Amino acid sequence: MAKTKSFKELVQQHVKHDKKFAEALLREGVDALLSGDVDTGKTILRDYIKATVGFEKLGAATGAPPKSLIRMFGPRGNPQAKNLFSVIFYLQKRAGLRLHVVG
Repeated sequence: MAKTKSFKELVQQHVKHDKKFAEALLREGVDALLSGDVDTGKTILRDYIKATVGFEKLGAATGAPPKSLIRMFGPRGNPQAKNLFSVIFYLQKRAGLRLHVVG
């Protein structure tokens, strides 16, 4: 019987090898947050962070402790706007993207 990978593992592998997919995932996570689906947005961004920069580097870049970031993007996390926008700013910059809100 062949060993199968979990969905999260497949997503993370795809993010590492496909820049367009990674950009779309980042956009989708931010869009979910902005549309009020905070739980989905946090989940998507958590997967994106794990597959790209990791929580240790993200913490160093944003000045937030990595464990706090992990909790922030966890199922019961309740990120403060300051911390969330700091993370989104860094992720955009690192990906070479500039996300805009269009009404």
